[in-house]
This record gives sequence, structure tokens and C-alpha cells, in this order.
Amino acid sequence: MSLAFTRRRTAAAILTAALLVPLAACGSDNDKKDSGADATASASGAPKADLTVLAAASLTDVFKTAGAAYEKEHPGTKVTFSFAGSQQLAAQVKQGAPADALVTADTKTMDGLKSDTGTPTVIAKNRLVIATGKGNPEKIENLKDLSDTKLKVVLAAPEVPVGRYSKQILDAQKIEVKPVSQELDVRSVLSKVELGEADAGLVYKTDAATATDKVDAVDIPDAQNAVASYPAATLKATKNSEAADAFVKWLSTPEAQKILAAAGFQQP
Repeated sequence: MSLAFTRRRTAAAILTAALLVPLAACGSDNDKKDSGADATASASGAPKADLTVLAAASLTDVFKTAGAAYEKEHPGTKVTFSFAGSQQLAAQVKQGAPADALVTADTKTMDGLKSDTGTPTVIAKNRLVIATGKGNPEKIENLKDLSDTKLKVVLAAPEVPVGRYSKQILDAQKIEVKPVSQELDVRSVLSKVELGEADAGLVYKTDAATATDKVDAVDIPDAQNAVASYPAATLKATKNSEAADAFVKWLSTPEAQKILAAAGFQQP
């Protein structure tokens, strides 16, 4: 074999390899695109994502159940919740905390965030009860009993939705209550009663239901009660708008509503 022939064959091989590289690269890009498409849509058609949802403290237990159900229905999507008083959540949104959706325990807080959210949808409603120690040792029967100065009553702060509802119903009945403390969210009010640090407190019916081994709940007649509405909305700053919107919409589906109803929430 001559040296010239060998050189010609080598040159041809190099040229062929050079021509094949772009083709291989194109095939790789297509594979990546196909793979990306699979990675961004779940079996249900909703985009996959890691979602962070800011939610009112009173949703702590039920949303853990709802989140697990959503993840099961939407493989590849993970939902992480951050629970706090609605006023605290609003402050986080204003400060630019990274999150995808928001659910508050009142429409007033949500309405104050119109520039930061999509159109909200009320997904559930709630009512208040009087939480007492187990067995109701102080024999509290109604709202008027809370005015007894011998009782240690704890309420949520007025800027907290449940605190605002509490003030609303007490003022309507012209009942003066001097709380021993004012808490930043409903779970803190419940905790004070659970620990025996307070004789009674006004909480949501659903919160009292999570601690039936430690507290009793005294119902408040509808005519004297307040209705708490829970609006949910996608945050405009989210980087997962389609996935966040899908989750917010799911909260109004029969499956989600069944979970909320089982926890004592009323339908919107």
C-alpha cells in the first residue's frame, strides 16, 4: 500500500467523521428535547415542578393530606408548604419570598395582595368555636362566659384573620374580653389551651378538631358566629406558573374538596 493511498484514506475518514458530528449533535438535541418534554408533564397533563405554597396556619393538617394526594396524582411534582398566620404570609409575599401559590384564611388579606397574585378562588370556609380544656373544667357554655375576669382567655391578635373574626363576633354581642395574651396565629391560641396556659380561646372549628384528646369545643350559634373564607391564588413571581395554577385549580376539584370536608371545612 502506497503512502499516498494511505494519506488519501485517512483524509476521507476524517472528513466523514467531521460530517457525522453535526448529525450526532442534532440527534442529541432532539433526545434532550424529548426528554425535557417528558420531564415537564405528569401523567395527568399538568407540568411537573417543585412547588412552594404559603398557607394559613389553620390549614396545617389538612394540607399535608391534600399535598400527599396531589403528589400521588401528579407524579414528579413535589409540594412543600410554609404555614403561618395570613398576615405573616402577606409580609413574606411583599418581601419577595420565593413561593408559587398562596392560601389565606380571609379575603381581606388576599385582596391586599392584588398586585402580587393571580385571580383568587375561595376553596373552603370555616367557623369559630370556643376551645376549652379537656372536659371543659370551667363549664364554659357560650361567648358571654368569656367575659368572666376569673377566666384566662387567649385570643389571636386583631391583625390575624381569626383574631379579627373573634373581635367581630365579640363586639357584635357587646361582650368585653380581656385576653391574657394575643397570639400570631390560630395554632398558637390552640396550643395555649392545650397546655393549660389558658382556660379558653377562640379558634377555628377545624383546629379544635385536630386536638380532641386535649381540648373540648363549645359551638357558637351561627347567628353569633363569623364565616372565614379561604382564597387561593397563584403568585405572579412564581417561576412555575403553569404548575402553580394547576395546583390552585385542583383545590376546587371533588377530590380536594372531599379531603377538606373530612377535616371539617365547609364548601365555598
